[in-house]
Amino acid sequence: MSVSYRGVGWTPWKKRYDQVLLGGVLVYLVAFVVFSILLRPNGTLETTLIRALGTCSFLLLHIILSIGPLSRLDPRFLPLLYNRRHLGVTMFLVGLAHGLFSMVQFHAVGDINPLLSVLTSNGDWGSLAQFPFQVLGLAALTILFLMAATSHDFWLANLTAPMWKALHMGVYVAYSLLVVHVALGVLQMEVDPVLAGVLGLGVVWVFGLHLVAALGERRRDRAVGISSADEEGYVAVCTPLEVPEDRARIFCLAGERVALFRYDGKLSAISNVCQHQNGPLGEGKIVDGCVTCPWHGYQYIPETGASPPPFTEKIPTFRVKVKEGSVWIHPQPNPAGTHVEPAIV
Repeated sequence: MSVSYRGVGWTPWKKRYDQVLLGGVLVYLVAFVVFSILLRPNGTLETTLIRALGTCSFLLLHIILSIGPLSRLDPRFLPLLYNRRHLGVTMFLVGLAHGLFSMVQFHAVGDINPLLSVLTSNGDWGSLAQFPFQVLGLAALTILFLMAATSHDFWLANLTAPMWKALHMGVYVAYSLLVVHVALGVLQMEVDPVLAGVLGLGVVWVFGLHLVAALGERRRDRAVGISSADEEGYVAVCTPLEVPEDRARIFCLAGERVALFRYDGKLSAISNVCQHQNGPLGEGKIVDGCVTCPWHGYQYIPETGASPPPFTEKIPTFRVKVKEGSVWIHPQPNPAGTHVEPAIV
């Protein structure tokens, strides 16, 4: 984290992450070109390089879309999530190289501007066999550009977290466009069941993984029965010892996820949503007396829901009490940053 958006020093972990990422991209491109030349010696190097860049970017996008649900299913994947934006920017740059090489190869020999040629050279929108698939790729690349250009936390702070999150959810629109782009483009020219099978397998993997993660979230989000509410509106959720020390349990109350933390013989409840990137605070832990988000390390004081100075992020808090051996939480959230006296175990 950086208070005034100064450059944050790269840790050895970040360096290793990027070295592995860039090395993997280079190895993939070289291997793709070599195997393509061996299998198709009559193919041109330019076309082979275009395909290598395109498939590499598409593969990286599948990896990016898999990290989120995998982290929801197994916390061991969280280290991949910490620097996912590095992966996203790399994916965009590789995709941009694919797009630029394609424009030079197929649209730079005429008198029309190459970009304009992409948009106007094929107007057969009503034909599935001749559909202008390149326009779909250009649209997807535009969305990915907006995401890469706003990946820095400066934009997250100035666009606000909800707007920033909505913008970056556009990755699913870009992915859908690219699936159709590949299906109509490559598969039209390469009538190969293997290619169609690989593309279909990738789509099934991404959407299947999200479906499994969503079903798991749905099971966890089952609301506590309102029949257990007391006369003050508090809802019984668990016993104190069911909450791990320095960690939390997550409950869905009145449609909102609440993270109940136990620490130093006390219990505090806060919103489960981190103000940075909507990370799941309840899956984090108490570090140095602060709730620490498992995604990017943002911290909040459990009694107040406020980040320690000089940071200014705040999240809603909830009233908690221990009665008759059970923990009770009031489902009505307090304004963000409101101090709430913790319940004593």
